[in-house]
Amino acid sequence: MKTYLTYLSMLGLATMLLACKEDLTEYNPAGSTAQSLFTTPEGIEAGVNGLYTYNRYFYGKEEGQALMEMGSDIWTNAANNGNTGSNGVFPQPALTTYQGLTTDNLWIKNRLWQQCYAAINLANSVLAYMPNAGLTATRRTELEGEARFLRGWYYYHLVEAFGAVPLRLTPTESIETTATRAPVEAVYQQISSDLQFAVTAVPPTTTEYGRITRPAAEAFLAKVYLTQGRYREAGNYATRVINGSTYRLLPTYADLWNITRQQNTEVLWAVNYSTNLTFNAGSNLNHTLFLMEYNTQPGMKRDVANGFPNVRYMPTLFLLNLFNEQNDSRYNASFKSAWLANETDATKRPAGINVGDTAVLTTKYPVTASFRQSKRYRIYDVNDMYKADGTPNDRFHYISLRKFDDPTRATDTETQSSRDAYMIRLADTYLVAAEAQFRLGQADSAAYYLNAVRTRAAVPGRQAAMRITATDVTLDFILDERARELAGEQVRWFDLKRTGKLVERVKKYNPDAAAYIQPYHVLRPIPQSEIDAVTNKAEFRQNDGY
Repeated sequence: MKTYLTYLSMLGLATMLLACKEDLTEYNPAGSTAQSLFTTPEGIEAGVNGLYTYNRYFYGKEEGQALMEMGSDIWTNAANNGNTGSNGVFPQPALTTYQGLTTDNLWIKNRLWQQCYAAINLANSVLAYMPNAGLTATRRTELEGEARFLRGWYYYHLVEAFGAVPLRLTPTESIETTATRAPVEAVYQQISSDLQFAVTAVPPTTTEYGRITRPAAEAFLAKVYLTQGRYREAGNYATRVINGSTYRLLPTYADLWNITRQQNTEVLWAVNYSTNLTFNAGSNLNHTLFLMEYNTQPGMKRDVANGFPNVRYMPTLFLLNLFNEQNDSRYNASFKSAWLANETDATKRPAGINVGDTAVLTTKYPVTASFRQSKRYRIYDVNDMYKADGTPNDRFHYISLRKFDDPTRATDTETQSSRDAYMIRLADTYLVAAEAQFRLGQADSAAYYLNAVRTRAAVPGRQAAMRITATDVTLDFILDERARELAGEQVRWFDLKRTGKLVERVKKYNPDAAAYIQPYHVLRPIPQSEIDAVTNKAEFRQNDGY
């Protein structure tokens, strides 16, 4: 699944819906057409493989994190996310705080709208030409299942982000100047139809890591049904994956983030980034985005082990306080609080600190003046990092997300990572099952699925302290649990939108964004260039509020 089918772009099959101006002159230097490429089994195989690559535009990328994790209750801006460089005072970027979010946002347009529609158009082309391409009946069914799954996957991202969107099920092979936004219910009906086909068509296992399997399709269909409010179906499909597949939770949460164990029994589907970075056409950058500026601290310099600090995003105080690390191993597995001296030049280390000693400590607890004075290392406590209301006090130095670290990079200047980006994993499916059961009024069943995730996350010997009862289960508790388990995994914005909690929880827990988020922000703006390109503007209207 590492092949980039660059020649597909010459066909014009990935024409962006609505983005063409009437005076566009088409030029096809290869003389290739869909009819010539997709007439053979090899061409169809290449087309389906190409569908997977569009995930690389946002999974494991800064744009994807901004679109799918930021602007939520658990993350906010660090210093270099639009910072002026002066004391952490910065013009707040639109996707993290909603301040100045306009119809011209390039990441919404280039990375979400255009890439999803390019993928959908390729899926439509593959599906249209597949019947006459000479495939065996068995292989045709499998490939149709993959193509329809991926079409549904990209439509899910569009309908959740924008609401009503154009629903195209045939290839766009020429310039179109009109468009109609299909109702959300119609889009979801098509997504469900595609996925219902996929769960019976794709095989239960694969020898090609990164390719869709039946359990992955069932897990995604469970989330789609959950989003639609079809809770019984959501629970049924989630349970199929949990009880009827070979996928299992890993013994410890930290195992998930060991870069030598990425292909494991918990990951149902991932973007499979190559160790040969030239194959990736842009590798995973998640490891750089959440790190504080450690390299300017006494006794520290940038190195491979500690990572490349882009200082983009920092946790809200609310996220940090969700964890009781005495019981929950996910805090220390997810976050880095202590930085060990790595500066070999003794003159650049504080007196008494040797290589390997603690050089910097970040803590979510307050420390006393006497404690601070008793230590040789630099301390940033909760009051250094955050104001009393949770607004960041220091956007350069903070507790850093470590789960995406890549200590296998060749040099300390290398920003690209071969780490895979998980898109569906089993713990998420357990939490989908829990939410479905709660919505059905079965709090005891919801607690059962929550406890499976929580006891796996327990500090050894603290399993009993991590277990909950039915009376503990609320929608907010489930969202808190999803934050503890899935922070940074590009699901949070969709979680809050699905549950109707986006505005409420941002206002309550994210002081940077609280003053700016409005009810209409539960949808993204349609890119202005798309509206400008259509001739039926009275029908193809912008989302309210923009």
